[in-house]
Amino acid sequence: MAVDMKGLKEFVKLAKDSGASELVYETKTMKLKVNFGGSSVVMHSAPAVQHAPAPVSPSVAAAPVAAKAAVVDANIHVVKSPFVGTFYASPGPGKPIYAKVGDKVKVGQALCVLEAMKIMNEIDADAAGEIVEICVENESLVEFGQALFKIRRA
Repeated sequence: MAVDMKGLKEFVKLAKDSGASELVYETKTMKLKVNFGGSSVVMHSAPAVQHAPAPVSPSVAAAPVAAKAAVVDANIHVVKSPFVGTFYASPGPGKPIYAKVGDKVKVGQALCVLEAMKIMNEIDADAAGEIVEICVENESLVEFGQALFKIRRA
């Protein structure tokens, strides 16, 4: 089993620094579980069943973004982060950003990139409409379930 230890260490450090109490990472060939509350690290190299990319533990739930008192609008759809990573508004340095406030977007249109373990993952719009808010800053760390974009449905 070949493991990119440098990337794995960065991923574990990122989860720990973001306040996670536990990290679970699974691939087809290994399963890694780190409990930051104690000192346990469990790593299995037996094949694990993988139904979907395993999100980081729910204990890393969204940052207190909802701390603001806001009026709930039924026409507003929130695009949330599917995992912990670094948010990038454009596909690369010097390239135009994917989306800005006021842009009309379609379902499946790329909105940003989230980087996790040196892997760039495009995050697509899952609702059509107009972007009314970008909830995070470029190159900032986002957590599982954190709001990234607010879209007013068409």
